[in-house]
Amino acid sequence: MLSLLALVILVATLTTIFYMQLSLTVGSVTFAVVWLLCGLLASWLYNPILLILLAAALVVLNHPGLRRKLISKPVYQALGKMMPPIGDTEREAIEAGATWFEAELFSGKPDWDDFSKVNFTQLTEDEQSFLDNEVQELCEMLDEWKIYHEHKDLPEEVWDYLKTKGFFSLIIPKEYGGRDFSAYAQSRTMSKIATRSLTTAVTAMVPNSLGPGELLAKYGTEEQKQRWLPGLSSGEQIPCFGLTGPEAGSDAGAIPDKGVICKQTVDGEEVLGMRLNFAKRWITLAPIATVVGLAFKLYDPDHLLGDQEELGITCALLPADTEGVEIGRRHNPGGSPFMNGPINGKDVFVPLDAIIGGPEMAGKGWRMLIECLGAGRGVSLPALATASGEMGYRMTGAFSRIRRQFGTAVGHFEGVQEASAEVAGLAYTLEAYRHLVTRGLEE
Repeated sequence: MLSLLALVILVATLTTIFYMQLSLTVGSVTFAVVWLLCGLLASWLYNPILLILLAAALVVLNHPGLRRKLISKPVYQALGKMMPPIGDTEREAIEAGATWFEAELFSGKPDWDDFSKVNFTQLTEDEQSFLDNEVQELCEMLDEWKIYHEHKDLPEEVWDYLKTKGFFSLIIPKEYGGRDFSAYAQSRTMSKIATRSLTTAVTAMVPNSLGPGELLAKYGTEEQKQRWLPGLSSGEQIPCFGLTGPEAGSDAGAIPDKGVICKQTVDGEEVLGMRLNFAKRWITLAPIATVVGLAFKLYDPDHLLGDQEELGITCALLPADTEGVEIGRRHNPGGSPFMNGPINGKDVFVPLDAIIGGPEMAGKGWRMLIECLGAGRGVSLPALATASGEMGYRMTGAFSRIRRQFGTAVGHFEGVQEASAEVAGLAYTLEAYRHLVTRGLEE
């Protein structure tokens, strides 16, 4: 019995050391103890066959090559047959964009020395001047109480100021009349406006987030850029982008909106184009838009472009007054007065050059959206959230100085100070995250 026990202890010790490679980690020690107890149990039962099986299992589990060949690989193969195949939209989403330091965080072993070398973006002279002058002047024009309760809209002079001072062209290249600001400058601009008027910030945010301007600047043909970008920069054209629908929400892969490639006679000429049928809802700036971006699934049943019938999600740009396009009644999103509404289209015919990037970009809209959504979600929305957090801290601090109890401002009470410090810390963290994320987007 004792010799058998010694053998079990020896085998367990040797295999564990081999497994640990002389690194006494908690996991490895725990593993060794479990198997040692199993050996002791087998020894107590005095069953040589059980001992042999335990020793064999130890060898397989503790040898990486054997473990992968005899256990890991068969398990992966079995699970692979059970899992559904990855879809085209899922594959494109995985392949779109790139990674930055967040990849190191997910690895579990981030290189903090590498992180410390990140050079955070600084505002250029033009960007700082815009914040100090145009943005400051805009903020002084805004009265959110009147916007909400009296106008139910932005005052006409605010609309004119937004258009003429380039608030809708922050991401458009300078050669087309835009300001071509960095992601950080865009974020700072939207955040400052949001501290004064969330309605105005949302209004200015949309043309500089996911929308025709960004898609045209990144993927548009030169002809499309020349046609649309100058008007978008000057404010003569007001854009909106139709992605969200009544049934699918913002899930582009599930949108029911369709485009069918066909031919139609236009002004006596046969034109190759698309017949669109769509229903979009909750589209910001839709009630006043002059140009509409659309996401839809494109089909080619007659093989007018090639052998493929289902081309996939496609993005197109068309004038809002195109025949068949109907902009519905304005929504009232929770009482917020920013412009929002539905867009519907029935048998809307547009030529193929309405596809952003031209006919060769047919079916590539999902990848375009995925690559642009990151910027919108990483710039505009965090800017509004950060502004809310900072305003919350400012209002908390102001109230704690004004509100008095027992003849003393409540801000002097330690309990209030503790809560205020937590609010301040969270606001600071939001600001730091915002600066970090915009830097990541720029890189």
